Amino acid sequence: MSGFNESIYGRVVEEVYRGLENATLREGLKRTIDNLVPAPYRVLGNWGYLVKLAEELRRVKEDVLKNIDYYIDLTLKSVREYARGEGFYAKTREDVYKIVDMILEGHRRRMVIVKAKSMVTEELRLREYLIEKGHEVYETDLGELLIQLSQGKPMHAIAPAIHIPREEAVKLINKLGVNIPMDATHDVIVRRVREFLREKFTKADVGISGANAVAADTGSIVLVENEGNIRLSTSLPPVHIAITGIEKIMPTLDYAIKQALVQSAYAGLYPPTYLTVISGPSSTADIEYRRVYGAHGPHKFYLILYDGGRRRALESPYLWEQLLCIKCGRCQGECPVWMLTANNWGGSVYGGPMGMAWVAITEDEVKAAHLALLCLQCGRCRDVCPMKIDMPKIAYMLKKSLWHKTG
Repeated sequence: MSGFNESIYGRVVEEVYRGLENATLREGLKRTIDNLVPAPYRVLGNWGYLVKLAEELRRVKEDVLKNIDYYIDLTLKSVREYARGEGFYAKTREDVYKIVDMILEGHRRRMVIVKAKSMVTEELRLREYLIEKGHEVYETDLGELLIQLSQGKPMHAIAPAIHIPREEAVKLINKLGVNIPMDATHDVIVRRVREFLREKFTKADVGISGANAVAADTGSIVLVENEGNIRLSTSLPPVHIAITGIEKIMPTLDYAIKQALVQSAYAGLYPPTYLTVISGPSSTADIEYRRVYGAHGPHKFYLILYDGGRRRALESPYLWEQLLCIKCGRCQGECPVWMLTANNWGGSVYGGPMGMAWVAITEDEVKAAHLALLCLQCGRCRDVCPMKIDMPKIAYMLKKSLWHKTG
């Protein structure tokens, strides 16, 4: 790693100040944080067993990361044998593009593609790539749709449009030709977006999702949500492509489900409205108990396990710990710096306390080190993290490596 770079640090500070001076962003954050921060406390107060479950998950996830090659191979084998799908391992962004192009090859040029919210596909800039290829692509999570329309970046791991107030959301959605009145209530906005997207769901050729967890023993993916858009994106189109990072692998299906539950709880959205397990394409055995694939849901299922710097991070004495992250976003809501800036203090996708390490893993360690210079080392992020990731220590080590090189 090179030493302190005034130009890089200047860009970091400039983006932070841009957030501080953005009245719309500050108003959106102010309205949302009052609801965001107390929610996990209420959940954990009502369902105390989730804390013990999180402790158990950390031990299991550490074991998976120590044996990641074994679990990647087992997952891909299970997808073929038990989920009747096709599994791929992709080391780089370009590898993912090649795999997706191969899957879509032979279909008509302009396809309608519906997407569920996925931080990994944000890393990949997959939506932008598919649009450049001539496809019609819609984010179906309301927050992520607002990010698509604003051409911005997610400002929170769970609630990407946390910084957009209601009035600005109406302006953005009206770009779709929906024509929502400026004084529309939250209920009206949601209803009109539902009406717009319902047509896209029914016409979609392909559905793309991430995964909250992947079960190595069955090849299943587990998805947790509240909107219902993920179920529609993964069940209505004839083809379903799931793309997720290798750190989402869990050894068994029961642990994969537990991980999704813990993620939901620490995001303050428990019990989740929808918990979905997908183990391949749709099927029926109603005639002579002979199983036929391609019933009402997709007839093709693909899983892409993405590296994107994660294996390299496992070799780091401190970055590896961030791979325990289940991306609940709770650390962000507790961070004094993030509360004022959102993901303006961050990289192209990840920001806040979790963002320092994730930027180092997925983008550039030098940039991450300069982001770490703004960390207060208060420790609130570590205290509320379900995996007890020592993010202050990671920030310290990033700073230390930066100044060591400078000296």
